[in-house]
Amino acid sequence: MNDITKRLLSMITDISGEIKGAFNIRVDGGCEARQSSENVDIIPKVGQPGIDIVIKPNTKEKIYIPACVTKSNVDDLVYNDFYVGENADVTIVAGCGVHTDGEEDSQHNGIHRFFVKRNAKVRYEEKHVGIGEGTGKRIINPQTYIEMAPDSYMEMDTVQIKGVDSTKRESKAVLQSGAKLVIKEKIMTHGDQYAETNFQVDLDGEDSGADLISRSVARDTSRQLFRSVINGNTRCTGHSECDAIIMDKGVVSAIPELTANDIDAALIHEAAIGKIAGEQLTKLMTLGLTSEEAEAKIVEGFLK
Repeated sequence: MNDITKRLLSMITDISGEIKGAFNIRVDGGCEARQSSENVDIIPKVGQPGIDIVIKPNTKEKIYIPACVTKSNVDDLVYNDFYVGENADVTIVAGCGVHTDGEEDSQHNGIHRFFVKRNAKVRYEEKHVGIGEGTGKRIINPQTYIEMAPDSYMEMDTVQIKGVDSTKRESKAVLQSGAKLVIKEKIMTHGDQYAETNFQVDLDGEDSGADLISRSVARDTSRQLFRSVINGNTRCTGHSECDAIIMDKGVVSAIPELTANDIDAALIHEAAIGKIAGEQLTKLMTLGLTSEEAEAKIVEGFLK
């Protein structure tokens, strides 16, 4: 494993030393290392790039599935399918880091599908970063599709706060009775970067619920688009929230779409987009911080 891979892994995961349990580390479009465990089978796909992650019922384990791109002129596409057995309680650490060292662009596009069985619980952690001195763009376009069986729970925690020039994030989910989905997104863009998020959730089962939360900061001339679609097709609860700070000439658009197809569907959207309040800056500057330091502290706290 080269130094760039080690650096990227340290930024997107908590891996240090030997990994216990199941893992798959993807580097520059190929498998760098892979290991199954007693309760988790990681199986290479046949006919397309990617893996099947088969998690047995009642499993409690932390699983690592990160991907790294370490050079320019890499176009990586991967299909990963997660099959989570009944009553399992797992944490999946994924994420991607892209490094460019030349003029050519590099990108990683991960298409992930989750099939979460009854009473299973999943925490999915996904951190995206871009580094390198190359002028080639660093591009990450994740797609996520989720099917949730009755009384299952899934929480996605996605973070992108550095160096990714372009990203288009697509997430779709279908929930059965009593299933709960929580998605928390944190994004910061700068320069002329662009970030687009599209969420679509179909609440098909009674007493299912979804909570979609986005916090973002757009600096310089960067642009962001947040689109959330929640379809309440029965008695259910849905909540979508977008809070954003714009700085310099940054642009943020929030586009909610709520459809209640049942009288007992309770759907809410909240959005707040604006600049850093002057009184916040003044208060911190009275403590001896410069305006730049005060801004940085406010942004850090907002995205924490």
